[in-house]
Amino acid sequence: MIVYDFDTDPDRRALMQRVRRSGTPAEEQIATLCRKLGLAYRRNVRSLPGSPDLANKSGRWAVFVNGCFWHHHTGCPKATVPKRNRAFWSAKLEGNRRRDAKKIRQLRAAGYRVLLLWACKVDKEAEILRRLSYLRKSRVVDST
Repeated sequence: MIVYDFDTDPDRRALMQRVRRSGTPAEEQIATLCRKLGLAYRRNVRSLPGSPDLANKSGRWAVFVNGCFWHHHTGCPKATVPKRNRAFWSAKLEGNRRRDAKKIRQLRAAGYRVLLLWACKVDKEAEILRRLSYLRKSRVVDST
């Protein structure tokens, strides 16, 4: 049985409360690049699985801009597990990864192109633009 220690110091609590769910600097940067490419989108579309950060229902695409800590980016130095209450955090971060994978599978099963971008990589503008341009490609199948 895992026992969770929820008694945290006030400084840690204040820090965690400042973490934003949407409108993060990484998300803003990706939105700017989407506009640069002429991609129309809505933000945090709650009617789609996982509430993608940016999505276009008619174009059938969705973009997730994941923070490296919360979504536990493999191999990233920002994807650490806190030392205090390690069992809780390991389970929490693993659960986040499983949930993310499930939501992406659901979107793809519904015919959406899904792009997963990591916060630590958004400064690589050329690479991000190349990956975002994939969303501009037409999904129309020529039946002739």
